[in-house]
Amino acid sequence: MAGSTPPKKPKGHSEIDRIASRDDAPFVEAAWLYYHDGLNQNEIADRMKVSRATVVNYLNEVRKRDWVRVYLDSNVFLEHQLADELCKAYGLKEALIAPDDPHDPVSSGARAVRAAADWLPRLLVPGDRLGVSWGETIYQVAQNVAHVPIDDLTVIQLLGSRPAALGFAAEACTSMLAQKLGGQCINLHVPLLLSNKTIRDTLCEEPVIAAQLKALATCNKTILACGKCSEDAHVVRTGILNVSNVAKYREQGAAGVICGRLIDTDGEPIVAAIEDRMIGVSLEQMRGKEMSLLVAAGSGRATSARAAILGGYVTHLATSTSIARELLDMAA
Repeated sequence: MAGSTPPKKPKGHSEIDRIASRDDAPFVEAAWLYYHDGLNQNEIADRMKVSRATVVNYLNEVRKRDWVRVYLDSNVFLEHQLADELCKAYGLKEALIAPDDPHDPVSSGARAVRAAADWLPRLLVPGDRLGVSWGETIYQVAQNVAHVPIDDLTVIQLLGSRPAALGFAAEACTSMLAQKLGGQCINLHVPLLLSNKTIRDTLCEEPVIAAQLKALATCNKTILACGKCSEDAHVVRTGILNVSNVAKYREQGAAGVICGRLIDTDGEPIVAAIEDRMIGVSLEQMRGKEMSLLVAAGSGRATSARAAILGGYVTHLATSTSIARELLDMAA
C-alpha cells in the first residue's frame, strides 16, 4: 500500500541471504557415481532417472568447476624407457615424456603441458622458493596446475613485465601459480626492457626494486621454457627483438631464449645489444638450481631444449615423445 513502511529485515540477514542457493546435488551425485563408484553413464542415468545426455552435462560441469580433476600418475611417464634413456644421455635427474597425439601434433604439445602441470606440485616441498619464467607455455602450465597448497612456498617472478598477447605476461604466470599452490607471490614491478641503461640502473637502485631483485636471486627451484630463435619467437611477438635482430643473432649461433636472454647451442650466453636495458634474472643465476623444470612443448623445440640442458639450466624435463626422440638423435 502506498505510503506504508516496508517490513524490516530480520537482524543478521544480508543481501547474500536473499540469493537462492544453487542446487548442486545432481552434479555431486553424478560425479560420485562416475568417479568413485565406477558406474558408466548409462547406469548413472538409470539410477538418477535422467537421460544420458544430462549425465554427460553434469560430468562436464563438475570438470569446468574444477571439482574433479583427472590425471595419470606421473610415475607412469617417469619410468618410461624413453625417459630413462634421455636422463642418461643428458645427465637429467628426471624426465617426463607425454605420449604424442597421432592425429594432432598441436595436441601433443598440450599433453606435455598438462603432464608438466600435474608433475610440478610433486617437485615442490614446504619452504621452497620457486622462480617462474614467462610465455605461453608457462602460462598454460599455470592454468592447468591443480589447487595444491604447499606450506611456506614463495613464488617469484624472474623477469620484468612486458605486454603479451592473451595474458602471457610474466606477472600473470607468477601470480596464477602462487594462487594455485597457495604460496606467497613476489612480483617484479618493473618493465622488462627500458629505453636506456641509465633509467634501468636508476630503477634497480630503488629500494623496493632492489629487494625484489634480491629475492629472485634466492630461488632454489625454477620452472621455465626455452624459446625458439625464429621469426615467430616469443621475443619477436612481444617486441623485445625484431625479425632482423633475431636473424642476426641466429647467424651468430643463437639457438634459444631463456627469460629474454639468448643462448647458443651449448647453452652459453649470446649478449644482445638490449641486455644492459633489461631487468630480470641473469643466465648465471638460472644455473645450478636444486630443481629446474624445463617444459618443452610444441613443434621445433628440440634444438632450444637441448641448448638449455647443455647450458646447465635444467635438471628436470617435461616434453613429448617426438621431442624426446629428437633430443636422443641429437645426442647420438
